[in-house]
This record gives sequence, structure tokens and C-alpha cells, in this order.
Amino acid sequence: MTALGQSGQMAETEVTPPGGRCRRAIAGDPVRVMIVDDSAVLSGFVSRWIDEDPDLEVVARHTNGKQAVDNVARDAPDVIVLDVDMPVMGGLEALPLLTRACPKARVLMVSALTRRNAEISLKALELGAVDYVAKPETSTEAGGLPAFRRELMSKLKGLAADRSPRPRGSGDGAGGGRFVLRPFSVRPPGVIVVGSSTGGPEALSKLLADIAPSLGRTPVLIAQHMPPVFTAALAERLADVTGIGAAEARDGQSLAGGQIHVAPGGHHMAIEAGAPPRIALRAGPAVNFYRPSVDLLFNSAAGIFGSRTLGIVLTGMGSDGTDGATRIADAGGTVIAQDMRSSVIWGMPGSAAEAGACAAILPLGEIARVASRLLAGRPPEVRP
Repeated sequence: MTALGQSGQMAETEVTPPGGRCRRAIAGDPVRVMIVDDSAVLSGFVSRWIDEDPDLEVVARHTNGKQAVDNVARDAPDVIVLDVDMPVMGGLEALPLLTRACPKARVLMVSALTRRNAEISLKALELGAVDYVAKPETSTEAGGLPAFRRELMSKLKGLAADRSPRPRGSGDGAGGGRFVLRPFSVRPPGVIVVGSSTGGPEALSKLLADIAPSLGRTPVLIAQHMPPVFTAALAERLADVTGIGAAEARDGQSLAGGQIHVAPGGHHMAIEAGAPPRIALRAGPAVNFYRPSVDLLFNSAAGIFGSRTLGIVLTGMGSDGTDGATRIADAGGTVIAQDMRSSVIWGMPGSAAEAGACAAILPLGEIARVASRLLAGRPPEVRP
């Protein structure tokens, strides 16, 4: 089925269960946003912010999940801003029903910054949400609302920029295609550092579950763009899926072999020289708009471990990690980026690939296989 878009060109529409239209916007159209939140005040703020942006438009506002499910096919959103706690039907219950009725819509969860909501948001990512935003405790919280606005609008704009279909045969796989690739290090990794953002929690779970049997005494340090509280829940989840130790990092602690150290939300994490090397946490200014910063982690790893550094750049918005990945490669280490097709957002890994910092650009499911061979001191055998 086709329809005329605003430019007069034919725009595609799709019919999805339960029988309504669920249109996927084409380039040039404003991104259609559905807001689902029982707070009239917060919903009103979000609606005004979106209306001020010519690339976005509000197509519906609902006060509970049931209203959203009943109307999503008609509203045909590209992005759904979905609150966790609502009467009648909460966000977690509504999520699978929304994605079934409108598979093309991308769901952005919003929740208060509590441990319970962090766990619910991580579960929502398992069920198909692409990202989350921690909202202020009250709509009048000093400093909270501007920060919430910046993060929410940044993520909406990132999803808007990334709505084009994934290319086929685009040369973004293991062979690198149009990208200049670096050689793999000939030395087994002494440390693995991982950077991720949008889509990162699910990618981390898959990657680390697959690589865990090969880690041996090699420590893993993760900078995931996440707020406080959420990173503690993420670390517990990674411990569950890998069966090895995973926890938020502590300032001054020694790197533990075969353990997973997650940078706490709101803190930068770096590696400092020592015997053994230690973790340093800092609450300095955001870098590339984020704290923790992937660049700071990667730069410190390259400075301490040099050619024995394995850096992995997973799905995420922006370019955080590109400078650090380049430094790892310049020090003789190895950088692997997740490929476009398996990424929720190909900002961070795509930026590292464009910079020529990577030895390989791989589907998520291939990264652990190649990393395991590197850990064993064997040639990686990257498949074209």
C-alpha cells in the first residue's frame, strides 16, 4: 500500500496485526512520536519539546498502556516513549503488545531512577525496547528536568537519524569493505575494554555470555552509557548470564583476572599503572556528553597495556570511543567494532570504523569467536 507523503512523493505504509496501519516514515518526513505516560505534566513537557523540533511530531498521547495498545496501529508511530509505571496497564506489560501490533516502531522506556525501575527497564530491553531514559523524581526537580530533556531529545534525534533501512551488501561486515583495517595484535590480550550505549545491555549480555569460557585470567572493563543505579542492575545481570564475577567497579581496586568490571553510572573509569594495575573512578565533567566515557577507558587501557589491549566497540549513538580506539590501534592493540546490521544504532562502532581504527567489523555473534582465538594466542580467521 502507498500514500502521498508531505513532499508529494509516494510513501510506503505497512499493514500489521491487528489489522491497522503501522507506517514506517521515510527520509524527509518528521518522525512520528507516541507519548505514553500517566503524568499530564511530564507528558505536556515532552510534547512541547517535540513540537519545537521540525524533525519530530507528536501523533498521540496516552495515559496508560492499554490506551496505547488499542490505538497504536491507528497512530502509526515511529517511536514510542513509554513510561514504566502507569495505571491499568504498565509499560512492561504493554511493550510486547505494542511491538507485535507495530513491529517497526522503536520503543524508548522512561522510568524513575530506582533499582526496581532499573531492573524493569533492563527486562524491557530483553523484550524489544531499544533504550531508556531516567526521568526526574518530580517535574519540578531542580536541574532534573533540563537534564531529562537533553537526554530524551538526544535519543529521539538519534533514533530519527538512524531510521533508514540497513543496507544489504554494504561492505560493513568482517572484511571491512570500504573501511581501512588495521592488523590484529600478535600478542594475546591482557585486558578487554568494551564501550556501548543504545542497545548495549543486550549486546553485552550476548557477547560476554559467549566469551566467558575463554576469558581465563583476562579482566573485562565496560563503559556503558547508563545512569547510576542502572549500572548496578546491569552488572548483576551480566553475572547471571556469564556465570562469572561481575560488579560495579570500585575506586582503587586491583584488576581481577577473569572478572567483569562495570563503570558506575555518573563516574568515569580508567586504568592506572601499578603492580597489579588498578581501577580509578572519577566524577569529572562529561566527555562526549557522557559519564562514563568510553574514550577515557580506552585511552587508559592503551597507555597501560599497549599492544595487549583488546577494545570492542558495540552499538550506540554518537562517536564516544573513536579517539580511544585509535589510540589502542596506534599502540599495536586490536579493536573490533560491531557491524551495522547487528547494531541497534551504528553510531559508535561506525565512527570507529570510519576512523580506520578497527582490525575487524563483525556481526555481534562473531565477535566472541574472534576474541576467543585472540585470547588463546591463535590467528583470528576472520570470515569475509
